[in-house]
Amino acid sequence: MAAEPIIRVSSVSKDFLLPHLRVTTIKSRALNLFRRSRTLELQHALRDITFDVARGEFLGVVGRNGCGKSTLLKIMAGIYAPTTGEVTVQGSLIPFIELGVGFNPELTGRENVYLNGALLGFSKGDVSAMYDDIVTFAELEDSMDQKLKNYSSGMQVRIAFSMATRAKGDIILIDEVLAVGDASFQAKCFDHFRALKAGGTTIVFVSHDMAAVRRFCDRAILIEDSRLVATGNADDISARYLQLFEAEPTSERTVHTAPEAQDRDDTVSE
Repeated sequence: MAAEPIIRVSSVSKDFLLPHLRVTTIKSRALNLFRRSRTLELQHALRDITFDVARGEFLGVVGRNGCGKSTLLKIMAGIYAPTTGEVTVQGSLIPFIELGVGFNPELTGRENVYLNGALLGFSKGDVSAMYDDIVTFAELEDSMDQKLKNYSSGMQVRIAFSMATRAKGDIILIDEVLAVGDASFQAKCFDHFRALKAGGTTIVFVSHDMAAVRRFCDRAILIEDSRLVATGNADDISARYLQLFEAEPTSERTVHTAPEAQDRDDTVSE
């Protein structure tokens, strides 16, 4: 008898209502003051998605920008509620989706470590005990007393990622959080994920980097036009993903072995 999956996504759909009238200035607000209503567009971010994730599996989720990958991870993490369908999770879950949420740019790196640690549920003593390891992993020993607003985006991701690795869970969701890290830091992070997988941690990995998908994932799923269109081994799904772009004019192509920009569906709200 097959073991029960650690994650079960059952007939999940997600819709957003997008206003056509976007009021961004006082002038435009005044000009549109007497409009009776705004036109709303229904966007189907996800349509009837169903799949399971086995305990200890490293699953890749691939698809073009705007197909719904990030929305799917946010539903799995409990950030969004599905419009229809359900997600069941057996065990504790850590989302590596929006690292650094809650960071204060006016505080130093050191102060933000303690602030973020409190948000992750650690006591001040816990953070003090972990502090040297956090800073060493982030490779920011000489910058911790600078204000965070003086950090580059890559430095901020380093400290946020290093903090997030201290949280322990059965499942990790990763949404291109390493896009601004350099190659050596990304390699260190993937070594960390490999160690977690070896210890039985389940990982769901959204990426446009097909080399990483082939290298790390046991299996992958492909989402196109908000629907799950293929499930299979990482090599086959990576090849099918790249085929989506073969018919595009050269001027419209992008390099799909590098991390992506943020998905379109991250910019909408319920």
